[in-house]
Amino acid sequence: MTFEKWMRESLDRVETALEHFLPGTDIAPAKLHDAMRYAALGGGKRVRPLLCHAAGELTGASAHAVETASAALEMIHVYSLVHDDMPAMDDDALRRGKPTVHVQYDEATALLVGDALQSQAFIALTTAGNGLNDAQQAALVRELALASGSIGMAGGQAIDLESVGRKLSRPELETMHRKKTGALLRASVRMGALAGATPDAAALKALDDYSAAVGLAFQVVDDILDVIADSATLGKTAGKDAKDDKPTYVSIIGLDASRELAAQLSRDAHAALEPFGARAQRLAELADLVVNRVH
Repeated sequence: MTFEKWMRESLDRVETALEHFLPGTDIAPAKLHDAMRYAALGGGKRVRPLLCHAAGELTGASAHAVETASAALEMIHVYSLVHDDMPAMDDDALRRGKPTVHVQYDEATALLVGDALQSQAFIALTTAGNGLNDAQQAALVRELALASGSIGMAGGQAIDLESVGRKLSRPELETMHRKKTGALLRASVRMGALAGATPDAAALKALDDYSAAVGLAFQVVDDILDVIADSATLGKTAGKDAKDDKPTYVSIIGLDASRELAAQLSRDAHAALEPFGARAQRLAELADLVVNRVH
């Protein structure tokens, strides 16, 4: 199967799983459920679910188990986007090529959408018959909670908000992004792997090294695209980082050096996968996909 076909099929499975786990609009409160579905369905790059699917294939995870894990990951990611876009944080009007939730609905609804999506992710991971055994459910809940909280994504966002208008050092910027973006990407790979036959310590270390490289590359490329791409291409407001005086790789090390860093991180990701050989083909292809967005 070609990588493009694998991606299309995986994305279709993610969408179906989200449809299944999200409450329907025929259930009260209908407006909240409609807004949750507006935020989560029918858009986005779905990089986290794709990483989960690829890692699950590496450890022989069942399709059902991986679909559950990937839906939970995407709900957490979407909740973070909904909250990040609100006026109290990034104050953005465009996400995934359409109005942000607080613009389409209202701020109170957007706040509740994020809250409810976060809860729904853990409901999905602990629902009977979701393809995960009890031990896997516990492991995946822990991975997702750690990645989402104050030492992970939420903590990274807090650092980001505190850093507006400040000139961070490169190590400080890297710390921020390893939390804000990298933690959930790392969890995506680990959750996919743990949904199958439990990998040994060496395999998990290799997957963590891969995730660290891909996670940082993802953010570096995002920073590059914020400078060189337009809003239609990005699906969100272009040039907003510079306008808001936010520290980025481009602002700290320059555009050319950022491109070189992304390429080096891609090589690092591929090197981390060497112990797995051909079994890690999809993970390797996803690393290329992340970096090649700038070409």
